[in-house]
Amino acid sequence: MSENKDPHVAQSGTSVESVKFVYDFTEGNKDLRDLLGGKGANLAEMTNLGLPVPPGFTITTEACKVYLDSGEEPAALRDEVSAHLDALEATMGKKLGQADDPLLVSVRSGAKFSMPGMMDTVLNIGLSDRSVQGLAEQAGDDRFAWDSYRRLIQMFGKTVLGVDGELFEDALEAAKAAKKVTDDTELEAADLKKLVTKFKKIVKTEAGRDFPQDPREQMDLAIKAVFDSWNGERAKLYRRQERIPHDLGTAVNVCSMVFGNLGPDSGTGVAFTRDPASGHQGVYGDYLQNAQGEDVVAGIRNTVPLAELESIDKKSYDQLMRIMETLENHYKDLCDIEFTIERGQLWMLQTRVGKRTAGAAFRIATQLVDQGLIDEAEALTRVNGAQLAQLMFPRFDEDAKVAQVGRGIAASPGAAVGKAVFDSYTAVKWSRSGEKVILIRRETNPDDLDGMIAAEGILTSRGGKTSHAAVVARGMGKTCVCGAEELEVDTKRRRMTVPGGHVVEEGDVVSIDGSTGKVYLGEVPVVPSPVVEYFEGRMHPGADDADELVEAVHRMMAFADRKRRLRVRANADNAEDALRARRFGAQGIGLCRTEHMFLGDRRELVERLILADTEAEREESLKGLLPLQKRDFVELFEAMDGLPVTIRLLDPPLHEFLPDITELSVRVALAESRQEPHENELRLLQAVHRLHEQNPMLGLRGVRLGLVIPGLFTMQVRAIAEAAAERRAAKADPRAEIMIPLVGTVQELEIVREEADKVIAEVEAATGTALKLAIGTMIELPRAALTAGQIAEAAEFFSFGTNDLTQTVWGFSRDDVEASFFTAYLEKGIFGVSPFETIDKDGVGSLVKLAAQAGRATRPDLKLGVCGEHGGDPESVHFFHEVGLDYVSCSPFRIPVARLEAGRAAVTSTGSDHR
Repeated sequence: MSENKDPHVAQSGTSVESVKFVYDFTEGNKDLRDLLGGKGANLAEMTNLGLPVPPGFTITTEACKVYLDSGEEPAALRDEVSAHLDALEATMGKKLGQADDPLLVSVRSGAKFSMPGMMDTVLNIGLSDRSVQGLAEQAGDDRFAWDSYRRLIQMFGKTVLGVDGELFEDALEAAKAAKKVTDDTELEAADLKKLVTKFKKIVKTEAGRDFPQDPREQMDLAIKAVFDSWNGERAKLYRRQERIPHDLGTAVNVCSMVFGNLGPDSGTGVAFTRDPASGHQGVYGDYLQNAQGEDVVAGIRNTVPLAELESIDKKSYDQLMRIMETLENHYKDLCDIEFTIERGQLWMLQTRVGKRTAGAAFRIATQLVDQGLIDEAEALTRVNGAQLAQLMFPRFDEDAKVAQVGRGIAASPGAAVGKAVFDSYTAVKWSRSGEKVILIRRETNPDDLDGMIAAEGILTSRGGKTSHAAVVARGMGKTCVCGAEELEVDTKRRRMTVPGGHVVEEGDVVSIDGSTGKVYLGEVPVVPSPVVEYFEGRMHPGADDADELVEAVHRMMAFADRKRRLRVRANADNAEDALRARRFGAQGIGLCRTEHMFLGDRRELVERLILADTEAEREESLKGLLPLQKRDFVELFEAMDGLPVTIRLLDPPLHEFLPDITELSVRVALAESRQEPHENELRLLQAVHRLHEQNPMLGLRGVRLGLVIPGLFTMQVRAIAEAAAERRAAKADPRAEIMIPLVGTVQELEIVREEADKVIAEVEAATGTALKLAIGTMIELPRAALTAGQIAEAAEFFSFGTNDLTQTVWGFSRDDVEASFFTAYLEKGIFGVSPFETIDKDGVGSLVKLAAQAGRATRPDLKLGVCGEHGGDPESVHFFHEVGLDYVSCSPFRIPVARLEAGRAAVTSTGSDHR
C-alpha cells in the first residue's frame, strides 16, 4: 500500500510499520476507546482494577482501518500478533490448539460504540480433530469437548466462510429430533461427534474447502472476518440507524477461552448494575447453566433470573455482586457485564456502560446525582432529547377492555400496535407500503435488524432482557417484549398460537406493551403520557412509578434550564398553541405564520384580494382583513404577554389560497354544461392560470408579494401595531417583532421597512403609545446569508429559516425528494440522516455561521434565532449553540426536547453522543 493512504503518515509522518497495532490487556485503559474499541478498552480497565479477566490482547482500530483502506493487513501486524500470542501461551502454560490440553481463544469484535450482535465473534478457536481429544481429556468430559468443537465449526462456517447458518441449525434440529429431545444439552458426546462430522461436510460442500485444522489459520481468518464485518450490511444499517460514523473501524479482541459449558457448576450470564428497563437498583440480569455466552444473547434457551445464581453458586454470586458494585462506582454509571463461571471460578468477559430505556436514563441520572457520584452537568450528558421525546409518546389505557393473550419480559417500553408479521422482509415491505407492523419471532438475530427498524415493536417467545432483541430494541428506543413463552410462534406457517388455541395469522392486529410485557389481541387505545401531563401542568411529582419518572424528568429539566444559554421559543400561529407552548416552557414565539390566519372563514376575503382589478377593490378587501388580523394578534399577545412574539408577514405563493386547479376546472365545466351562472368560478380559474408558476416556491412569494401587491404588508403591519397598542392600553406587555420573509437583498428589506416604519408611526400618533416594534428578516436564501453584513444594516434580528435554506442550498424540493430518492440516499450512505431532519453542518450550517458572524460584525446587538424544524432537533440545537445563536424556535411538543438539548449543549462542546 502506498504511504499516502496510511492514516498514520498523514498524522505523524511515520511509516505504518512504526505504529503499535496490538496491545495486551495489561497495557490499555478505558480512555482508549478510539484505539482499542469499547470492549478492548474496558477489558484493559478491568484488568487494571485487578478483576478476574482471562488474559488476552487487542488488535487496534487503526489496523482495521489500514486493512479496510488497502485490502491488506499492515505488514507488521502478523509479527505483533505472534509476539502477543507467544506471551499469552507463556502466561497460560499451553499452546494454541496443541494436541494435549490445548489453549483455545475467542476472537471478538469491539468498536468504539457498542453495536450489539452487528459484527462477528468466533469462540473456541484452536479446536481441531486432534486437539478436541486433548480438551476432552483435560476437562474429563467428552461431551463438553465435542459440544465446543461443533460450536466452533458452526460459528466459523457462518462467520468466516459465509455458510448459511440455517444449514447448521437444521442439522442440529435433526440431531435433537433423532434423539427425541428438545434441548441441545440433552445431546450426548456420541451425538455431538456425529454432528461435528455433519457440520464439516456442510462446510466442505458450501464453502468449497475443508474446515481448517491449523489453529493459527483459524485465528488469522477469524481476525480478517471481524475486520470485514465492519462493512457488513447489518453493521452499516445499524450505524446509519444509530448515526455512528462509518470511518471508525473495529478493534479485535483475542481472549483465552473460559468455559461455561462444563456442566452444572459452570454457566454464563449477563448482569446489569441497575435495571436497564426501569433504572431501579437491584439484582438484574440473566444466567444460564452449562452454556456459552452466545446462548444467552441469542435467546435460544430461556435463562433464569440472575438472583437465582445465589442458590446455584453462592460463592460466585457474592463475588459478582462485589465486582458489580466496584464497576458501577468506578464508571459512575449503569454497567452491563458479561461473565462466565467455569467450574466455580468467576471470570469477567466484558463490561460497558449499559444501554437503557429512556425512563431508566432519567431515573439513573438523578439517582447518581443523589449518590454524589456525578454532578448536574454530568447528569445532563447521560440523557438526551430523543429519550425525552420517547417519554412523551402516548401509552396504553390500562382500563381498556381488550383481550390479553400473553405476557413476556418488559424489555423496552412503549405502546406499539401493528399487524403481525413473522419475518424481516415482510416487515420492511409492509412498512414501506404505509402499514404499521409488529415483528414476531421466536428470537431475533442480527439479520433481523432491518425488520426491527421497520417495525413499531418486536415480540419474541424466547430470550430475556439481555437477548439480542432486547438489547438492540433498547438501543433504538423501540418497544419490545421478549420471552413470552406461552405464545407458540411458527414462522414457517406465519402464525402465532396463543393460550386457549386462538391463532394469530399474519396481518392480524396485535398490541404489545413494553413497559409491562403484556400482549393483546387487536388495537388497544392509548392515553397521554404522564410526562406530557406534567408539562401540561396536570401532573406533579409524587410517589408512584409514573410520578417517580415525572420527578426525574422535572429535575433534569431544571438542571438544563439552569445551565443553558440558548432560549427556546415556539412556532405557534394562534392563542391556543401559544398557551400550550408557554406551559411547555416556551420563552416566546419565534415564528407566527400569518398565512394560517388567512384560511377558513377568511378565504373569501383573500380571494377577493387576489381577484381585485382596481385599487378600490384591493383596498376594500384589505380593509375587511384588517380587523380580523388585529384580533388574531391581540389574542396572541395576550397569550404570550411579556414574551417576544415574532410575526412573519405573508410568505407563501398566492395560488395556495385559491381552489385546486383541477377541482375548479371541473366546477366550471359542469356549470357550463348545465348553463348555470359561474362568473366567480371562471374569474377564479383565470386567476389560478394567471398565478401559475413552474416552481412557485421560487417565485412570487415572501417579500416579493409585499412589493408587488400594494397595501398587503402595510395592512399586516398596521394590524400588529394596533393590536400591540390595544394591549398596552390594557396595561399589558406585548413584545411584537415583525419579520420580513424571503429577503435576498438589502434593498428589498429597506423598502418594506420604510413603509412599515411609516405605518407604525401613524399608529403611535393615533394612539399616543410608544410601540418599539423590532423589524428583522428571515435568512432563508443563500444570497441573504452571503450578504448578511449588508442586510443587517436594515434588520434588528435575523431568524434562520432552515427549511427553505436547506431546499435552496441543496437545490431540491422537500415535498418531492423525500418520497422519491431520500431512501436510496440514506441506504447508500450519501446522507447519514435527512438534511431536513438534522442540519447539514458542512453546507447549510456553514451559511448560518457565516451569516451570523457577518451580521454581528455590522450590528453587534443583532438578535439571532432559528425557526425551521431544525430548532427542535437535538443534534442541530448543539450546532446552533456553538455558532452563537440566541434562541431556537420549534413546535410546542418539541420545546422540552430543545430545552434539554440546550442545557446539554452548554455543558458539552462536542455535541450529542451516539448512545
